[in-house]
Amino acid sequence: MTSILIIEDDSAIHSLIKDTLDLHGFKTISAYSGTEGKLLFAQTQVDLVLLDLMLPGMNGEEFLQELRHNSTIPVIVISAKDDQRSKLELLTSGADDYMIKPFDVKELLARIDIQLRHATNSSISNMKKIHYKNIILNLDTREVKINDQTLHLTGREYDILLLFLENPQKVFSRANIYESVWNEPFIENDKTINMHISNLRNKINVHEAHNYIKTIWGIGFKFD
Repeated sequence: MTSILIIEDDSAIHSLIKDTLDLHGFKTISAYSGTEGKLLFAQTQVDLVLLDLMLPGMNGEEFLQELRHNSTIPVIVISAKDDQRSKLELLTSGADDYMIKPFDVKELLARIDIQLRHATNSSISNMKKIHYKNIILNLDTREVKINDQTLHLTGREYDILLLFLENPQKVFSRANIYESVWNEPFIENDKTINMHISNLRNKINVHEAHNYIKTIWGIGFKFD
């Protein structure tokens, strides 16, 4: 269930938001000051924050500033401040959206839905890429970049690199690599792995001085 933290000190507005969200299947967590909101955010799993600005204790601007030090969770500011400058300052400071009181609850629900979809899409997008130091591997397109330069890899080279990136620092024997990538039993003294590792290493080294693929003598290889 999607969890939303409501930080609003006006009891009537707070109840309106809470009742609306509860009716539409959201789990709500209530805070009536910025300080209480900060404590609850640290203690609970939250998917989105609805934030008033004029709060007792820690105000909304301070809460948002602290939140953005370690979280990218969506924040919708709901405030009576209707001047353009305040709105722009909050959006620049890290708010994802800004609504002016009084507001329509249907519009609030629509804006919440938009922010949750953006957060979900961003999370999925990040999962479809593997980042390791200067290397970015796109799982959808099978494109590999190092220092923003595209590596043109064969299918086997890509699969070997993917195996390394999913298991950095792990030492693989030639048999481990062959059986993981080719899905066939390894034949002793087969030089196939050495050839592919050498080609992959050379292609990486064209764009990167650091030697990522380390040879562990008598054992195999690891990615570092």
